[in-house]
Amino acid sequence: MSELLTLEEYRAIANNINLPRTAFIDGKYRPGSGPTLNTVNPATSESLCEIAACNSADVDTAVGHARRAFEQRSWAGMHPSKRKDVLIRLAKLITRNRRELAVMESLDSGKPIRDCELVDIPETISTIKWHAEAVDKIYDQTAPAGEDAMAMIVREPVGVVAAVLPWNFPLLMLAWKIAPALAAGNSVIVKPAEQTSLTALRVAELASEAGIPRGVLQVVPGDGAAVGEPLGRHMDIDMVSFTGSTETGRRFLHYSADSNLKKVVLECGGKNPAIVLEDAEHLDLVAEHIVNGAFWNMGENCSASSRLIVHESIKTDLLERIVARTRDWKTGDPLDPANHLGALIDASHCEKVCSYLNSATHKPLTGGSAAGAYIEPTIFDDVAANDTLATEEIFGPVLSVITVSSLEQAIEVANHTDYGLTASVYSANGKRAIRVARALRAGTVTVNCYGEGDISTPFGGYKQSGFGGRDNGVHAHDQYTELKTIWIDLTDPNAGDNIA
Repeated sequence: MSELLTLEEYRAIANNINLPRTAFIDGKYRPGSGPTLNTVNPATSESLCEIAACNSADVDTAVGHARRAFEQRSWAGMHPSKRKDVLIRLAKLITRNRRELAVMESLDSGKPIRDCELVDIPETISTIKWHAEAVDKIYDQTAPAGEDAMAMIVREPVGVVAAVLPWNFPLLMLAWKIAPALAAGNSVIVKPAEQTSLTALRVAELASEAGIPRGVLQVVPGDGAAVGEPLGRHMDIDMVSFTGSTETGRRFLHYSADSNLKKVVLECGGKNPAIVLEDAEHLDLVAEHIVNGAFWNMGENCSASSRLIVHESIKTDLLERIVARTRDWKTGDPLDPANHLGALIDASHCEKVCSYLNSATHKPLTGGSAAGAYIEPTIFDDVAANDTLATEEIFGPVLSVITVSSLEQAIEVANHTDYGLTASVYSANGKRAIRVARALRAGTVTVNCYGEGDISTPFGGYKQSGFGGRDNGVHAHDQYTELKTIWIDLTDPNAGDNIA
C-alpha cells in the first residue's frame, strides 16, 4: 500500500506531469482525425489539455492494425509463459509510475487522490498480475469419448476485442478488460470515456515499453458517435466488452445485431440494496460499511449501496450512527488526501444529480447541498419503495432509506428493481443471512460487509445490470475466448467394423 503524500507534493506532481494528447495506434502516439477533445479537470473546470480525438477512419485504421497483429500471431502465437512475462513487466512499469498515474487519474476524473493511491492503482496492478499468472495455468480439457476417439476442448482467443470504458473508474476498468483479453491472446482496441482518456493512453505507452507488440493494444479516444458506434458496428471486430449505462449498453446489442453478430458483454447500472435485519450486530461497523458503500467515489459507482432497507426496530439507532459517520467524510479538492469525496465528473452530471435533490419531497437527514462540482453526501429517510429516489440510478452521493417490518418485506423491496448487480445483508444469524443472500436477485451479495468480492470472484449482474459474461476471476477468460472441439478418430480400420 502506498503512503499518501501531502497536498503540496501532489500539486507539485500535477504541475510537472506530461499529459498524452493523441491516440495510441500501432505502437505509437499519432493524431486522430476527429475534432479536438477538451479534457477538463472536474474540480476546477479548467482545461487540462486538448486531445486530438478519433473518428471512424481512425477506428478502421486501428482495427486493421489489430487484425494484422492477430493474424500474424505476434501476440496470440507467443508462448503463454512469454505473454505472462510481458504482462508482469507491464504491472511493474505501472508500479514504477504509480504516482504519476494516480495524480493523472485524479485530475482527469475528480476522484480523491486517496482512492487513486490506496484503491485504484493497487487493484489495477493486482488485476494485471493476477491474469498474467493465470495465462499458463488455465488448462484445456478432454471429453470422455471412449477408446475409439479423442475429444479435445481447447480455448482460442476471440480475435479483435473492443473495450469500451466508463469514466468513473478509468484505470481499474481498463485493467479489468485488457488483462484477461490480452492474457488470452487477443488484440484489444480501447475506447476510454471521452471525459477520462489520459491514463488509458499512458498505460498503452507503458504496455509497448513492456513488450506488447504493435497493434495488440491501441487506444482511440473520442465520443460515442465518432468512436463508440463505429467500434460497435465494425464488421472486423469480434467482440465488444462494455461497462457503462444500461441505455448505452442496449445500443451495443443493436450494433451487434445490425453488423456481424459480434459477441457483446455488458456490465451496466445498479440500484443496489443493503438490507439490515433486526438482529444485526455491531451497528457502528454496519454504519461504516453503509456509508462506504453509498458514498465511495462520490456515489459514482454502479455497485453503490444506494438503497438502505432497514428493519424498523433498529432504524433509529443505525441512522444515528450513519449520520455521524457521514460527517467524517470530507468533500473538497481531490488532490488533498484529507478528503474522502472529490468532484463529480462534469457539469451535466452534477445537474442530473442535483435534479434528484431538488425534486425530493422531504428534507434530507444530512447533506443536500451542492457547490460547483461538489455535492455533499446526502441521506433521505422514509423513502417509499416505488419513489424515484429508490428506483432510478442517481450515480451520486445519495442514500435512500426504506423502512421494513419483516424479512419477507425486505427481500421483496430489495428485488423490486430492474437492476441486479450487487446487494448486501447484515444479520447475526449466519444461516438466515445466507438464505437472504440466496433469495436476492443480484450477481454479487455480500454478508455483513460492503464490497464486490475480489479479483478471484466473477463480477456482473442479473436483469438489466449485465449481459453475456462476467469480469474478474477465471470466468473473465471465458468471455475472451472461443471454445473449439477437436475430435480425433482412433478406430483401427484393420480391427473390424468399429465406427467411432
